[in-house]
Amino acid sequence: MKNATLVLEDGTIIEGQAFGAATDAVFELVFNTSMTGYQEIMSDPSYHGQGVLFTVSHIGNTGINLEDDESARPQISAVVICQLSPAVSNWRSVLPLSDWLEQAGIPGISNVDTRWLTRKLRDGGTQKAALSTRGTPAETLLQMARDWPGLDGCDMVKEVTCHQPYTWTEDTGSKWVPPITLDEHSSDRETLTIAAFDFGIKKNILRHLASFGAKVVIYPADTPARDVLAENPDGIFLSNGPGDPAGLPYLVQTVQEILAAGTPLFGICLGHQLIGRALGAGTCRLKFGHHGGNHPVQHLPTGRVLITAQNHNYCVVPEDLDPAEVEITYRSLNDDSLEGIRLKDKPVFSVQFHPEAAPGPHDAHNIFADFFTMIKNGGNHA
Repeated sequence: MKNATLVLEDGTIIEGQAFGAATDAVFELVFNTSMTGYQEIMSDPSYHGQGVLFTVSHIGNTGINLEDDESARPQISAVVICQLSPAVSNWRSVLPLSDWLEQAGIPGISNVDTRWLTRKLRDGGTQKAALSTRGTPAETLLQMARDWPGLDGCDMVKEVTCHQPYTWTEDTGSKWVPPITLDEHSSDRETLTIAAFDFGIKKNILRHLASFGAKVVIYPADTPARDVLAENPDGIFLSNGPGDPAGLPYLVQTVQEILAAGTPLFGICLGHQLIGRALGAGTCRLKFGHHGGNHPVQHLPTGRVLITAQNHNYCVVPEDLDPAEVEITYRSLNDDSLEGIRLKDKPVFSVQFHPEAAPGPHDAHNIFADFFTMIKNGGNHA
């Protein structure tokens, strides 16, 4: 095994064993607490520009299959793990994790004390970092990390969005999506059209939308609102995506135009943050972000607690929202941060967490049904 060197912007140097591609990478290092689903995590466009530190002790034991990618390719910049499994044992596997990363040009480092490193990030906050799996000196990596501008204020969406509109035609995915229907006569209802803005959209979101019998048309992020509204969709969806919402003023304007039009609107993660900014709220960076499949949130109207999948470093500032216009629907039970809103006089709602999971618990799957119920009810909330 070749050696690898990871350097944090504060000067911390970590040595380990290299896997994946022989290259250098600069990124924002975050930790993820999910116990399973490393393929879905690594292919989630929301991680574009970030390296992922996995807190689970072994990675790679199930290899890589042809079904679980959340986008067309791995999206992360680097992988940091405790142990890389020496054996792959899964009937769906087509190649080892290290080979998959090598083909995508992504480096990894193993034999790292991930408990210690996770505590460091938790206590001190997210850091910029650089990783070399080809022998670049530590002092060079430190300078690379410190010179990198980071993600604050950057438009990362333009690097992951689609280039042309397209209609989702893949399997709705009974293996991923439970059989949820609006009512027992759902097969007889008129097909709805959902326009989905692709800020880095995950495949499992599209599976969920299509599972209700909807025609789902996906649009590039920079598509003007007027072009989408001209198609008269029954509902509009704003997707997850990477980076800082403060670096996306053109998308805030798009959302403001959609809000003015009154078309039913649903946003997840970055989509939620853009709705918040379109309503005049600011967004702030969390100390170390929420990344994993075990985050509890409370639905404030009912008191119900959901265990959710999350992946975000920024949060809408709740104090900036007008309580006469906006109802806060979800709060994090870990840090009380804002996790969901709805408008009181318009057919609009959003959540910060990921109800589609992939990976993660299924507690929040019914939120997709809420979207279709709102459309079915003529824009009225369920």
